[in-house]
Amino acid sequence: MLEISNLEVSYGAIRALHGVSLKVPEGSIVTLIGANGAGKSTLLRAISGLVRVGEGTVTYDGEDITNRPSHQIVARGLCHVPEGRMIFANLTIAENLRMGAYLRKDHAGIASDMDYCFHVFPRLKERIGQLAGTMSGGEQQMLAIARAIMSKPRCLMLDEPSLGIAPILVRNIFKQIVAINRERGITVLLVEQNANLALKVSSYGYVLETGRVICENESDVLRKDPQVRAAYLGD
Repeated sequence: MLEISNLEVSYGAIRALHGVSLKVPEGSIVTLIGANGAGKSTLLRAISGLVRVGEGTVTYDGEDITNRPSHQIVARGLCHVPEGRMIFANLTIAENLRMGAYLRKDHAGIASDMDYCFHVFPRLKERIGQLAGTMSGGEQQMLAIARAIMSKPRCLMLDEPSLGIAPILVRNIFKQIVAINRERGITVLLVEQNANLALKVSSYGYVLETGRVICENESDVLRKDPQVRAAYLGD
């Protein structure tokens, strides 16, 4: 569904990505792990059209979307939940969800997807009229994922969904990411520093280091790899 080929991205004279290539098959959960500053967020932003690609291509569902405007990419069903959640703090939960459906006109489908979001994250329904900025970090992450679901994505890119969240909520959020993948058939590209958890829920993984993919394999194989364990799993 999503294929990145030899992607190069620079910030001025500093090259952030060096010929990165990866594939995300339809219906799968693929994870990208790496230390801070490895280029993980830059890669997602390049796919989303938020930073300019210097060289290489981004192909989504057989179509070259390299450097397309972000709203066109979202309209094609590729949605990005950014690091730090970026919810609309001064809007209510309901208003945030409606913003996620901004490009849609199918009112019945919008209502159905909102019900599904409340099924996946019941806490959002309990607080539907609450200002998003007054919620905890974990609740805001739930809202950010639900807002993305409201755009009717076929592929969802999640950037550090566990960042700054209590461990008990992290486990719940990852459980629901798996449920969304299985129940809705939504393909997931997961960028995550919690490598152990990310490799548990994904089928395939890539390791990014200083803007380069240094290894890739099935997630179970990466979890058992001594170098990966030493560098990213705390062993």
